[in-house]
Amino acid sequence: MTEAEGRSAVLHAAQSWLGTPYHHRARVKGAGVDCGQLIAAVFHEAGLIDEVEEMLYPRDWMFHRSEERFLHTVERYAVKVNRLPKPADILLFQVGRTLSHGAIVLDYPTIIHARAEHGVIHSNMDQEPDLQDHLRGVWTCRGWT
Repeated sequence: MTEAEGRSAVLHAAQSWLGTPYHHRARVKGAGVDCGQLIAAVFHEAGLIDEVEEMLYPRDWMFHRSEERFLHTVERYAVKVNRLPKPADILLFQVGRTLSHGAIVLDYPTIIHARAEHGVIHSNMDQEPDLQDHLRGVWTCRGWT
């Protein structure tokens, strides 16, 4: 699969999750998903990664621990890049002590992510100061530039 095909597959898969309610540690389209499980499901559905084994993690772990569990999982499949986000890139945000929220870029500044209060939604980074303030970088699928 070419990079362009992979990015297109990610965008198509991500859109299919819109409206799924938020549910901590869930990964069931239409029923419930959290931000990390959304990213894992979308990239798996797009055919870019094997299914990511579900990890146990408390809903508030990022407030009590400094271990970068979310980051370590993302970095098994993606690398941090120093450039503007491209469609299908991943944005990671620091909430609490660690990187603990993620989103998929649709067409920057538009992203798709799972938020506890809204489920899977589109957001505009330019209109979300809480996201802008916590953005810690851009990651892209290994092998993409």
